[in-house]
Amino acid sequence: MYHEDQMRTRSLASLFALSTCAASLSMALTGCRSLPPSKPEAMWTMEEARGAQVYHDKCAKCHYPTTTRGLKGPGLQAITKIRAMPSGAPPTDERLTNLILRGRLMMPPTPINDDELRDLLAYLHSL
Repeated sequence: MYHEDQMRTRSLASLFALSTCAASLSMALTGCRSLPPSKPEAMWTMEEARGAQVYHDKCAKCHYPTTTRGLKGPGLQAITKIRAMPSGAPPTDERLTNLILRGRLMMPPTPINDDELRDLLAYLHSL
């Protein structure tokens, strides 16, 4: 009986070690595919700078700009560079425009004019 308990303990320890290695490898590989950094503010165009102001006025209370970590809504880092938004849809300007102007699920519509929308989209592309 004592020998069986030792074997079981060794098997569990081996399984735990293997699981830990697999998790570490997965995290390391995921880290290799990090999102591109945002464009530095010093390099923004006038359109991007105006878009940043629209973002701060209309979006910042629910979305972080330079991380994917969520606030009330998802973080927006590299939102135009990823394959799919949290909804699963590709982040085209048309889809982003629709989402911004009409809202979706928990996100309310954002009332902005055409110039503000153009500037906001430019800013989102800089993230």
